[in-house]
Amino acid sequence: MSTRDLHLDHESCYRAVKSRDRRFDGVFYTAVHTTGIYCRPSCPARTPASRNVTFFPTAAAAQAAGFRACKRCLPDATPGSPDWDVAADVAGRAMRLIADGVVDREGVEGLAHRLGYTPRHLTRLLGAELGAGPLALARARRAQTARVLIETTPMGYADVAFAAGFSSVRQFNDTIREVYASSPTELRGRRGGPRSATGTITLRLAVRTPFAGEALHRFLAHHLVAGVETAGPGWYARTLDLPHGPGTVRLDLADAPVAGETAFVPATFRLADLRDTSAAVERARRLVDADCDPVAVDDHFAGDPVVGALVRLTPGLRVPGQVDGDETAVRTVIGQQVSVLGANTVTSRLVAEHGTPFETGVPGLTHLFPSADTIAGLDPEDLPMPRSRGRALVGLAAALASGDVALDRGPDRDDVRRRLLDLPGIGSWTADYVALRALAHPDVFLPTDVGVRNALADLGHDPAAVVADSEAWRPWRSYALMHLWNTLMPPVDPADPAAEGSTKES
Repeated sequence: MSTRDLHLDHESCYRAVKSRDRRFDGVFYTAVHTTGIYCRPSCPARTPASRNVTFFPTAAAAQAAGFRACKRCLPDATPGSPDWDVAADVAGRAMRLIADGVVDREGVEGLAHRLGYTPRHLTRLLGAELGAGPLALARARRAQTARVLIETTPMGYADVAFAAGFSSVRQFNDTIREVYASSPTELRGRRGGPRSATGTITLRLAVRTPFAGEALHRFLAHHLVAGVETAGPGWYARTLDLPHGPGTVRLDLADAPVAGETAFVPATFRLADLRDTSAAVERARRLVDADCDPVAVDDHFAGDPVVGALVRLTPGLRVPGQVDGDETAVRTVIGQQVSVLGANTVTSRLVAEHGTPFETGVPGLTHLFPSADTIAGLDPEDLPMPRSRGRALVGLAAALASGDVALDRGPDRDDVRRRLLDLPGIGSWTADYVALRALAHPDVFLPTDVGVRNALADLGHDPAAVVADSEAWRPWRSYALMHLWNTLMPPVDPADPAAEGSTKES
């Protein structure tokens, strides 16, 4: 049974609850009428009778129906639904934007505008699909962020309230009591300790297992852009350009090989403005592909003559995401038809000359990536690349700056791809790579990619024959692509710059 097959069918959901299947944590929520609480499917409490439960697609829907969160299983401390990226329908795209704090910053009107709907129609759509409108979904997200901050940091309650996106401490207190049937003080319990430095927050990002953290670390460390990114043994850090100010994040990436559980990626954020907490967390979650269902993905490739063996070697491989869609697109154009080392070198020069410097307190992190506005104003003749690519880069940046192309995951993916292909110098490889990394598309394959063909040849396969049969990998071709690239990824010592950039993606 897959998450796509489930679709809140009562009997299928109840079977998942009886088996305490952790794969469905975050996919749906179980509300128990006799207790008035809602739980994750894997809650260790005694399974209630089928007649006493109702299933909801979101925590917000359960809260809107009058249920409070279980204190035992913490149902909001789960990855999100993988269907949000698989289907990428209006509901899924809305959930991504809500998690990024768009409703808190721009209201329902701003969310609706990004998605191309009127506020009233969007509210109807989300109510029908997710059981709650955008305000209720944003409120549930604020409550979750607040609970995590209360229980895992020594931040003061007023700081927690504004970091989570609440407009007042009173609203924060009322919501926490309503959702968790506890006061903030009761949630924190006996947790003590010294206050942390202002703006420094350490959290854990929930991911489904297996989780190939070491492979993700190798990929990110192999593509470092100086000034924006840095890495060391088992960790990766980078700067963040957030709505209210700059920040940084450090991720500790380790393998969690046991399947069917929930693991946690430690993440430390340094933020100039605590109101950016939700946005920073969501962008870090994108980066590690936190909502992937690795069991479903890996099971799909069982028995495949090409990818099956690679999955067994590296179960739970993730598609590295992004913290800024515009940055990803710019880096993709720079990397067209050059080695990773060459792309990293050129991009690092662009950052040093046109990025925004700021003091991070983290060695190696010195700049924010240049904005699309800044790059759009450059003369292509002055860029350290062929003129045609320079013109393509400046043209892309102009389209991003004007909003003609939006990579915030609000627009439909197919529309974004068409708009990218309409730009001079942007071909299918570039548009599809942007979809892979910036739009979290799970079903992208790059048949012309040199790295793909080299990987297949090295594995003893005929590249033309495998590419011709790659339709069999749908709807998870992005993960097949990553498994092929992973075979080319050498062990990288991030402390040794000479170790970087020895493979190609194109």
